[in-house]
Amino acid sequence: MSLTKQIKNTFQSEFAGKKDKNYNYKNIRRKRLIEWRKAKEAIVKVDKPLNLPRARELGYKAKEGVIVVRARIRKGSGLHRRPIRGRRPLRMGFKKLTRRANIRSMAEARVSKKYPNCEVLNSYKVGMDGKNHYFEVILVDISSPSIIKDKDLGWLCEPQHKGRADRGKTSAGKKHRGLRGKGEGYEKARPSQKAHNRKLK
Repeated sequence: MSLTKQIKNTFQSEFAGKKDKNYNYKNIRRKRLIEWRKAKEAIVKVDKPLNLPRARELGYKAKEGVIVVRARIRKGSGLHRRPIRGRRPLRMGFKKLTRRANIRSMAEARVSKKYPNCEVLNSYKVGMDGKNHYFEVILVDISSPSIIKDKDLGWLCEPQHKGRADRGKTSAGKKHRGLRGKGEGYEKARPSQKAHNRKLK
């Protein structure tokens, strides 16, 4: 079995909370989440990605100009207050409300704000506890000569890709903008949510 498959199987065992003769995957994952939750800063630069196969699938390379950051972001859809004015209970509408942007996209935007000289390539989830979500965000330094010359990552240095995390141009951003689907039901998704008299949402 290759190293990539072994790492994938390990993460699947951790998510499932399996117990092996040699390892208690549930306990290992729990200790890691406790350590992350105790960290003072919500955005922490890490030496190497935790889930290496997933990072490589999304374009990570162990070279100068590519860094990985772990972001912690709260769970839930935010604070929605109960309407003051009178109305029947059906029209109260303060439960089960969601944000327009998804939480992974919010994490990418916060990381992009902290590292203004880098662009967000992609991100993936590494954990979740009762209070927070944890994501690893892959950043690319667009001023690095090794990135400019790179045939796979050089496109990020072009000016039209500036601030892509804030403009919903990443994978997570396109998902909450409704641009990931095709075919019947997605006719009003393009060119944007505001087009077609805001009929997408």
